[in-house]
Amino acid sequence: MKVLKKIFVLPLVFTALIFSSCSSDDDNPVPVVEEEVITTVKVTLTNGNDVVILQSTDLDGDEGPNAPIFSISGPLTKGTTYTGRIEVLNETESPAENITEEIEELDEEHQFFFATENNVATFAYNDSDGNGNPVGLNFTLTTNASATTGTITVILRHEPNKTASGVSEGDITNAGGSTDVAPTFNVSVE
Repeated sequence: MKVLKKIFVLPLVFTALIFSSCSSDDDNPVPVVEEEVITTVKVTLTNGNDVVILQSTDLDGDEGPNAPIFSISGPLTKGTTYTGRIEVLNETESPAENITEEIEELDEEHQFFFATENNVATFAYNDSDGNGNPVGLNFTLTTNASATTGTITVILRHEPNKTASGVSEGDITNAGGSTDVAPTFNVSVE
């Protein structure tokens, strides 16, 4: 009878060991954060009644064969300070998904940077994240005092090092992170 008990008990012990030593990856799943699709970047610049809209639209996304479409509603006025606001959308969905809301919610993980060619304008941040570091959804743009043409590039970085040298002043050099979108607009200052 003792031998019979050992025969039944031993398989149960081995089974218990096998199931307790094997762990499923589902026990501690790693959260998967899907990268957002950005199709549209709209920059609205306002000075009183002077409103200029810069918009980049790429409805088939970065991987699609069609190039982005750029539109600029008019020239910028020389020697003028504009209040700026950026809106970011995913228009592959209906209704369009407002990515701006996600950037606001995860503001510590995002920062806009501004680059110009031919010194058409300078920029200053008007918003900050919970740590007091800039985000760039709201900013001021001051145009060159002389008439000129050039470009403005609006760069959205994901997970930049906001405490690195120069980053809080808008210098992208030490920011790191990854670029989510970076449309370049050809502008004129008149």
